[in-house]
Amino acid sequence: MVHPGLNLRCRTMNYRIITSMLSILLLAAACRSDKSSNNKTSSPDRAPQSVTIPAFNRDSAYAFVQAQVDFGPRNMGSEAHKACKDWIVAKLKSYDLQVAEQNFPAAIYTNEVFPGTNIIGKINPDHPRRIVLAAHWDTRFMAEKDAKAEDRDKPILGADDGASGVGVLLEIARTIKDHPIDMGIDLVFFDAEDQGDNGGEKETWCLGSQFWAANLSAQNRPQYGILLDMVGAKGATFPKEAISLNFANGVLEKVWSLGQSMGYGGYFSNERVNQLVDDHLFVNQVGLPMIDIINYKNGFGHYHHTQSDNMEIIDRNTLRAVGQVVLAVLYKESVGAI
Repeated sequence: MVHPGLNLRCRTMNYRIITSMLSILLLAAACRSDKSSNNKTSSPDRAPQSVTIPAFNRDSAYAFVQAQVDFGPRNMGSEAHKACKDWIVAKLKSYDLQVAEQNFPAAIYTNEVFPGTNIIGKINPDHPRRIVLAAHWDTRFMAEKDAKAEDRDKPILGADDGASGVGVLLEIARTIKDHPIDMGIDLVFFDAEDQGDNGGEKETWCLGSQFWAANLSAQNRPQYGILLDMVGAKGATFPKEAISLNFANGVLEKVWSLGQSMGYGGYFSNERVNQLVDDHLFVNQVGLPMIDIINYKNGFGHYHHTQSDNMEIIDRNTLRAVGQVVLAVLYKESVGAI
């Protein structure tokens, strides 16, 4: 604001009038200074800015889930497992990500060893500010919870337990290609997550994330991570899980508050549940805060580790709720608005 100039012929003005006018001007300046100071919320180089958050395409995400299920069960050592790996890599490359395959021997509790591969796609690979998004892409090699005894030794399709998280991440990659973002994002697809021993040691699970965490480079290390697991079923509820609360509470509260403010409170619940052994456990153990968005309410869904984990349980609206909230986190984080 430009101050109105004083009349140059001030010698003819009354001294008290001049004093009063100067006092008013000084008071106004002081008020403006206080107001400016009170509104300052961040450093000049990270001042919050408005940002347009692109829409998450639920139908595209659903198609990505369907494409994985069409390969059949992606249990380790199967032809479908290899075909799905190649498909994910090709999709990431088509969206201009820098892609690497992190190979490791997956020694599962049955004393079998399979070739495992973590798939890592990087958006803006040289950007110093980064967030990692993760999901597992393998499926369970047996349906031990199935009601039919004859089906319990068969591998599962894993439409929700595996494919849903991958589908959301692929749609995020596709969206960012069309809507560039000023931030680095690592998409990590963990292998050998679902090959563990029920009732056994927690280390028998999440072999891919254990390997990734053990070999995490200090260079361009992400600030925090978000894990997606079973994020596509009808009526899903995502509670505040204990490992996420204990290791990455600030991240969890940020994501849940944003999700609820966006109208997705029916999915992002304030209910707290005990810790769940998932990929985020081993990532948190190496000092990288990671939360878990996982469908869990008084236990896993009725379809968990059964032959019912198929496309009939997948809901486009659930995929959109998760994908839209994660996109909002990314774009708001990129401009310091969250």
